[in-house]
Amino acid sequence: MSTLDEVSATKNSPSPAFMTGRQKTVLAVLLGAQFIVSADFSILNVAIPVIGKDLGFALADFQWIATAFALTSASFTLVFGNVADRLGRRRMLLTGMGLLVAASLLGGLAGSPAVLLTARVVQGLATGIVIPAAMSLLTTSFPEGPLRDRALGLNGALLSAGFTIGAVLGGVLTGVVSWRWAFLINVPVGVAVLVLVPMVVAESRAERGGRPDVPGAVTVSLGLAALIYGISTLGAKGWGNAPGLAAMAVGVVLLAVFVAVEMRVEQPLAPLRFLSRPTVSWGNLGGLATFTMETAAIFLMTLYLQETLGYSALAAGLVFALTGVTALLGGVAAPRLIARFGSRNVLPAGLLVQGLSTAALFFVGHGHGSVALVIAATSIGGFGHMVAVVSYMVTATSGLADDEQGLATGLTSMTQQVGITAGIPVLSAIANSRIHALKTHEAAADAVLGGVTLAVLIDAALTVTGALLVFALLRRARPRTEHRPA
Repeated sequence: MSTLDEVSATKNSPSPAFMTGRQKTVLAVLLGAQFIVSADFSILNVAIPVIGKDLGFALADFQWIATAFALTSASFTLVFGNVADRLGRRRMLLTGMGLLVAASLLGGLAGSPAVLLTARVVQGLATGIVIPAAMSLLTTSFPEGPLRDRALGLNGALLSAGFTIGAVLGGVLTGVVSWRWAFLINVPVGVAVLVLVPMVVAESRAERGGRPDVPGAVTVSLGLAALIYGISTLGAKGWGNAPGLAAMAVGVVLLAVFVAVEMRVEQPLAPLRFLSRPTVSWGNLGGLATFTMETAAIFLMTLYLQETLGYSALAAGLVFALTGVTALLGGVAAPRLIARFGSRNVLPAGLLVQGLSTAALFFVGHGHGSVALVIAATSIGGFGHMVAVVSYMVTATSGLADDEQGLATGLTSMTQQVGITAGIPVLSAIANSRIHALKTHEAAADAVLGGVTLAVLIDAALTVTGALLVFALLRRARPRTEHRPA
């Protein structure tokens, strides 16, 4: 019996307690595909200065090695989630993995900034295809309830582990071999996924008629791209930068046009009735809060370790190794917590743990003993972060038909990638403004410490506020929006 047959057979019956052998194999392959793309978010971060010097990047252009990837992946995820529904989720997964292999090979062999940035753009495009396709294959391969929650828990844990391991692996490869292997390591792993997916994963698509929503796809993609470009530019060059402000204004206008388009077309890319579901809207709000603030907190601590305590890039990356372990534990524990307390309670609880742990980082200082505080706080925060991640994925994809899963998972993936992209430039801009103000009368290390602790405090306040807001909004929703597995 195929995976899709199993899903159909259980659609109207209680969710089984255990995965079949085939479901375990499908899960392993889909998790492997998403792990590789999640590692690509961070694997080059430590290596960016080395890459920039080797290929002749201008110092001001270093940020584009990361931003070119994040901008394209975040801008097109929602569109490709819809395309996967129409053309076939497995087909799009294979397309994305093929692009990722080609782009990684190109990046590993790049000899100029233009070639490397082209590779990063195509890697981002590939990620925007792979993540919603793999996520919707996962949610349609497991019936709603404990099995799907367990699968989403493992998926969320590996996504976080991939982000953390990517940072550590990037430092090791750059220091021991070459930064080029941060690209080339994707090639054999990607080829393995391309071979295995047709063997174990059944094709899945939604039955949708009508013309595709081209105006919606164009406006949402360009709008997100302009918005993210504006945020990144303002974060790097200051909040008064005219091109950055103009890009943000264009992004807001295009997204407003997208909403107007969705109210009028016959087959909208993102139906407003779908976006108005409390589980979808407030679940994704929680997801945006947890991703934006957690990635910013890790970045701020990396800045603190290197600029205040004088750690190397590799040593700074290794400090967060335990965070990857606790995030994995959070992903495993989250389905059990959801089964016991319900996702609308567990999501804000995870955010609250993340926020309070981040607040503890305000007390770091010049002594190397502060490293113990960094390890403890980021590890506890990583556990809470992953509990929140799994809860928002469960909340935002529950109670939906299979033909809506591509849209739902595309939206959750877009939330994740926008959060990862936006958090660092916004909080780093706050830190940098404080650092520049303090440098006039304090040593550089003291100025960095002052800027980092201010930004950490704001990060914690926003996370805790997000937790309280999501809790209140989900509690106000009607009981049918609650997700408590049988």
